[in-house]
Amino acid sequence: MKLWGARFEKEADKRLNDFNSSINIDSRMYEEDIDGSTAHAQMLCAQGIISEKDLDDIVKNLSDIKNEIANGTLIIDENAEDIHMFIEEELTKRCGDAGKRLHTARSRNDQVALDTRMYTIKRLGSIKDLLKDFIKILCNKAQKHVYSIMPGYTHLQPAQPITFAHHLMAYVQMFIRDISRLDDAQKRCSVMPLGSGALAATTHNIDREFVKERLGFLQISQNSLDGVSDRDFVIEAASALSIIMVHLSRFSEEIILWSSREFNFIELDDAFATGSSIMPQKKNPDICELIRGKSGRVFGNLQGLLCMMKGLPLAYNKDMQEDKEALFDCFDTVCACLKAAAPMLESMKVLEDNMNSAAAEGFINATDCADYLVKKGIPFREAYRIVGQLVKYCIKNSKVLETLDIDEYKAASPYFEADIYKAVSLIECVNNRNVTGGPAPDEVKRQIDFAISCCQSF
Repeated sequence: MKLWGARFEKEADKRLNDFNSSINIDSRMYEEDIDGSTAHAQMLCAQGIISEKDLDDIVKNLSDIKNEIANGTLIIDENAEDIHMFIEEELTKRCGDAGKRLHTARSRNDQVALDTRMYTIKRLGSIKDLLKDFIKILCNKAQKHVYSIMPGYTHLQPAQPITFAHHLMAYVQMFIRDISRLDDAQKRCSVMPLGSGALAATTHNIDREFVKERLGFLQISQNSLDGVSDRDFVIEAASALSIIMVHLSRFSEEIILWSSREFNFIELDDAFATGSSIMPQKKNPDICELIRGKSGRVFGNLQGLLCMMKGLPLAYNKDMQEDKEALFDCFDTVCACLKAAAPMLESMKVLEDNMNSAAAEGFINATDCADYLVKKGIPFREAYRIVGQLVKYCIKNSKVLETLDIDEYKAASPYFEADIYKAVSLIECVNNRNVTGGPAPDEVKRQIDFAISCCQSF
């Protein structure tokens, strides 16, 4: 007989059990369920609702169950309805009536909300740690390439000169924002729902503050209906994880492009690339392609959670059982992507000469040439027109701005002097962009220090 089956005359059909069961999904929350139950039992005893003897039996046996599941001596029954029922039934087998008293003043509705919040807080912290490690690798790589000039792009067309370090640090900023979102999500997740009961709290004289303090929550839920039916924290976690995947996917696309023969800016280590079953010459960036593909999986989970919740009346509905599979898959996918991407990036070889050669083509110093004229007193739009005509002239005559002679410059404008060659040299173009957020080496070094400081603050 199910623990909830007292009013039923028939045993549950196996087909109902199979469809209704979530044990294969929520069993990973066994630690959270046991820790939450332990705190609940301690509160019940402190309030005089259960005896000291019952508390001792409950706490000892819950601890034994936790250790036995962890070391594999207790196998979670796949026929159990969920992890909460499995643990309560196992506890009752071991300590009888004391185990039956554990569920006093709580429902599975607030119990599962508690477990899911505890699990989410823990996994958000794990992803934050992985992101910090990933940022450290990006910063270390950037420190080695603050002088490595490459073309910056808009519309995938060469635009202006930057450094490889500056490009990497753009992604560092994205991942710092990701950590900030995870940090905020953890704080909003840290609301203790136990005590909400099924939907209308309890008539027992419980102490919710006691449980909050024991479990390390920041707040207590302020409405029992909301306490059991709130899944904003799940949606917010999936949203933050989806944005991480956007950033990882964009970075993966860069690696894919850079490792192609057409760009040839980087070379992946053989340990983090794959080959072809038919083409012996191939070296494929499969990690990046998988990350790019898995991003859609995480986005789909977020969309599924939004659709699951959008039409539900208060309070708890069984639809919400679907939240955990989507949430867990988001966590697992992001974790796997970061763990694969980190060593790939760390071992990646940067082909500086190829980057510099690409930067020397495409007139990416044209804006600097126009700025040179502006500093001589010519309005920017007029300077823009003059340099545009110079670029057209160079294309027709197979030249670049650096190879024009001074007479050709003066034919375009008498304001050009011999110092134009310094102004359009790529290293000078980069060095002169020494504004906050710019690509100048000293400024990028500051960005690296700033990023490291930000990570330490979380």
